[in-house]
Amino acid sequence: MGMTQKAVSKGTRGEKKGLRRTKEGCYGNEDAVCERWKFRGILQGSLMSYGLGMAGYALIMAKVRPAVPGYVWVLPEKYPVIPWYCWPYPGRTIPVPGFYAPSSHAQVSNHLKLLSDSLPPDNGEETSASVKFLGNRNLCPVPGILYNTNTLESFKALDRHSLLNLEVEKIWEDIHSGRVEEDSSLLCRFLLISFADLKKWSFYYWFAFPALVLEPPATFTKLQRASDFFSLQESTALLAACNGWRQSKLTAGVPFFLVQIIPNVDVRLRPLKDWEACQQEGGKVLLGFYDPCHFLSNPGWPLRNLIAFAAARWGLENVTVLCYREKGGSGDLQQCLVADVSVSLTQDWSDTKSIPKAVGWERNNQGKMAPRRISLASQMDPKRLAISAADLNLKLMRWRLLPSLNLPLLAATKCLLLGAGTLGCQVARNLMAWGVRHITLVDYGRVAMSNPLRQSLYTLDDCLNGGQLKAIAAAKNLKCIFPGVEAEGISMAIPMPGHPVAENETENIIRDCMHLKHLIDSHDFVFLLTDTRESRWLPTLLSADANKVAITAALGFDSFLVMRHGAGIAVLSTDSSPACTDEETVPSQIEHDEPSEFIDLEVFEETEKRKQRLGCYYCSDIVAPVDSTRNLTLDQQCTVTRPGLAPIAASLAVELAVGIIHHPLGILAPADQDASDTSSVEQPLGILPHQIRGDIAKFSQMIIKGRAFNRCTACSERVVSEYRERGVDFVLQAINQPSYLEDLTGLTTLMDLADSFNLDLEDTDEDQDNFQTVM
Repeated sequence: MGMTQKAVSKGTRGEKKGLRRTKEGCYGNEDAVCERWKFRGILQGSLMSYGLGMAGYALIMAKVRPAVPGYVWVLPEKYPVIPWYCWPYPGRTIPVPGFYAPSSHAQVSNHLKLLSDSLPPDNGEETSASVKFLGNRNLCPVPGILYNTNTLESFKALDRHSLLNLEVEKIWEDIHSGRVEEDSSLLCRFLLISFADLKKWSFYYWFAFPALVLEPPATFTKLQRASDFFSLQESTALLAACNGWRQSKLTAGVPFFLVQIIPNVDVRLRPLKDWEACQQEGGKVLLGFYDPCHFLSNPGWPLRNLIAFAAARWGLENVTVLCYREKGGSGDLQQCLVADVSVSLTQDWSDTKSIPKAVGWERNNQGKMAPRRISLASQMDPKRLAISAADLNLKLMRWRLLPSLNLPLLAATKCLLLGAGTLGCQVARNLMAWGVRHITLVDYGRVAMSNPLRQSLYTLDDCLNGGQLKAIAAAKNLKCIFPGVEAEGISMAIPMPGHPVAENETENIIRDCMHLKHLIDSHDFVFLLTDTRESRWLPTLLSADANKVAITAALGFDSFLVMRHGAGIAVLSTDSSPACTDEETVPSQIEHDEPSEFIDLEVFEETEKRKQRLGCYYCSDIVAPVDSTRNLTLDQQCTVTRPGLAPIAASLAVELAVGIIHHPLGILAPADQDASDTSSVEQPLGILPHQIRGDIAKFSQMIIKGRAFNRCTACSERVVSEYRERGVDFVLQAINQPSYLEDLTGLTTLMDLADSFNLDLEDTDEDQDNFQTVM
């Protein structure tokens, strides 16, 4: 359609500006004309508030820069992890309802809005926003479809023409099936295609508002204010009817309706499905719709499909339409328009298979048929960016590689790290990388000059002025690295067997014991990362008592041990296995328990495995823990290890914890053996061993399984029961009398029994036979 001359018409200067006469005097029937009607409608931009002009004119709207709020692209706090664009099935369509309302200001068009509730929740379920806001007069629903792509190339390669036609087919089918008469919001749809560059927080998007094209185009015969069209009596009755329609929860969000005018009787607003009834009752019937446009010379975009509906469904060639607008929450007939529209169709629209052409893609800010782009990196809080970026890595893991990854469970897990040295620093960082957000560090030392090189949470500044407390400095630096973590540092000594307590220090020891018990009770995982054997005894005992998951990591010069402790004795105290009780039993006592023919063999075998409680760090010892720091040289006092050991052991300890979190049996998970064939691994994260022993000198690792020892000085039933009965008094006695634990558990008797056998390995064959007889 060519432009001929400037239009001269009555109206304001703003209305005259941009008016151009068209050759055919109609609203758009070609893409070229549609493109001249700039979209105001994207998020917080108006719902295509241009479309129809005065008789013989088509409106050319000056370009409007839409405002795109950042919250549209980022989920609110109630949803875990990042936005809606990481979906398991890329490229699928996602229902995303939008909302609009009639224009309520003489100078501003209303906007199509996408609310946070418009976006689907993180679990992939469809949003219920349309139901939630049902009856809200300011939120008239507009069905929308989001089509997201995973690469910029696929975004550019999308067949926009086909996508638009798919939406038009829906509108066309809804018209002929009668669904539009039941739910008129189906007449007005939108389509959104997008690509999110999540690392740069840059978003590409393109909106389309599908509209059916009339051939030849519809024309205006008259366009006037509603106050000039209706009589004074009709105006009063119409406003009362409109206000009642808008105040009712059943009709407030219904965007298309009928206006029935019965002379000298009444004016009524009725749903589209009452068309036949209105024809039978007589009077004049107008079509009505909520008009988001504020221009007095132009009705809004929704009128296009309303006219197409009237022509296709009811066969109307001449219609009168009320463009309903408001001011101050009530109808304003000075702003409302009444348009007489003439339609003359050459094609047969009664044929449901004859789908008309469509237009609707918007232009960008530069006036080109191209997508829009928004970058939020400069507008977002750097702390929020850091949290979102960290969550993104985890969500990408879950997206395709590990769908069973439970990110909310990881974020809610509380971890207690006993020791903030070389191992503690590495474990804390790896936990954060896995999405653990609650970390408490306990240590009694200060940061030394030798620490920052190996202990990654400290800097030189932490070493000055005598050094900061390790636990406090580590927690502070964790927050600097990742602001989303809830880290707490506690400077506290751990009472240890073999380190006698002076009388004047007893109260401090009791306080530390109670504090440590409270910490273990309030956390889900306990990591034993201290640098002496005896310092792990009390945490092991308290973890067994509270049935908390305890994970030990210990270093040698070129070797390491990572292990998970078994369940607390209370969990399996009813089992008859010698691993679970202190009864003087032998393996033969349980060998007679065979599965009945009525019992599932797999269930029986699994039950037997669970009876075999896994051992703790002390279950392989036959002596009680003692002071291991006495009379040591400098190289023995310091933790002298190869630098690569700590990161390896810390990583394995964290991986072990994550595996337990995701195992259906949790702390009761049986110990898996080394699996050379990874395809046979049942759990998504792989096997879940009991102990991992590594030797970096040989670049080797070995998986070991050890059952709980019924005379263990830390987790056996006798020790746990004694602690439950005597509490802190028991701990004090174990600290001041190292031999007490051996006497209590029967280790002393066992060693005496072993010493009673005076064996001579150089005996004759006859003596050897006697030896075999004795055994």
